Amino acid sequence: MSDWGFQTPAFLLLLPSALVVAVWHFRRRRPALRYSDVSALRGLPTGRAKSSRWGGAILRGAIVAGVVFACANPRRPDLQTRLPVEGISLIFVLDVSGSMATADFVPATDAAPTTRLAAAQHAFRLFAVGGESADGQTFRGRPNDRIALVTFASIPATVCPLTLNHTVLMKVLDDQKTQSALTAGTNIGDALGEALVRLDSGHPTGKKVIVLLSDGEHNKAGDQTLKPIQSAMLAEKLRVPIYAIDCGGDPPGNDPQGSQQRNDGRQVMERVAEATGGRAFVANSGTDLREVFQIIDKLERDEVESFRYQRYFEYGPYCGMAAVAALTLLVILERTVWRRYP
Repeated sequence: MSDWGFQTPAFLLLLPSALVVAVWHFRRRRPALRYSDVSALRGLPTGRAKSSRWGGAILRGAIVAGVVFACANPRRPDLQTRLPVEGISLIFVLDVSGSMATADFVPATDAAPTTRLAAAQHAFRLFAVGGESADGQTFRGRPNDRIALVTFASIPATVCPLTLNHTVLMKVLDDQKTQSALTAGTNIGDALGEALVRLDSGHPTGKKVIVLLSDGEHNKAGDQTLKPIQSAMLAEKLRVPIYAIDCGGDPPGNDPQGSQQRNDGRQVMERVAEATGGRAFVANSGTDLREVFQIIDKLERDEVESFRYQRYFEYGPYCGMAAVAALTLLVILERTVWRRYP
């Protein structure tokens, strides 16, 4: 019973007026005729006059009370049903260059190593659809989010546009393979640009997010190619945070040139995330990847769920109907069995 409430409780301040109307009708003086001898009327039944007086007062009070409750609109929340909410638009920008086929990711304790791409696919599936991983990490999923998938090596491609059909999205995700040496290269800048175009055209309003996952540094040259920081500046203007995940492993200690490239790649990812208000992460195992997606899930869920979306059963219209029914009954009775003369 504590879940009951009123949409506009201020109208309840008028409720005492129902009692005032009832008392006024009961105590008001009625018109009468003076007659010298009423002894001939003593044998007639007296119940109708009494019921008219009491009944009229009660019905009038009920009419006023019904109108007051109709305005206050009593309601009860439906605790079993939550209304669907509008989630965010999220694009997963996934590196599918040849190096993502490197089998150096351990998905869980005592498990055989898997490729970086397979680990990324598994972690993102848990993030989008929900479920529990082999090591006990639980994901709630993102059923209210419109999610798209952009893959890239040297050239980006939108393989799945923004959609709420996550079943189709997961099938497309599972079908992704690393690209051959003919399409070698890592074009992070254009991939981010592609994602921004899809976000702007597919969902012009609402919260928008990009999750970028790559294991290498941007190495695509050319005047027509966007640099990652250029795409980040555009994302910052569009207020799209980028969460950048580096899964390329730690810099090799025995290879100065390779170590420098790895450090440069991470620094670019950090600058991209920082410029857009997002965060940069390093993930070198399946557990690391799942923990990163857990963090992103919490960061981009609080704002959407800070409101309480709930359906209510409202009884204000019924109160108004009851007041009309009481008024109709009062009119009928006072024109028939409660009719008075004069």
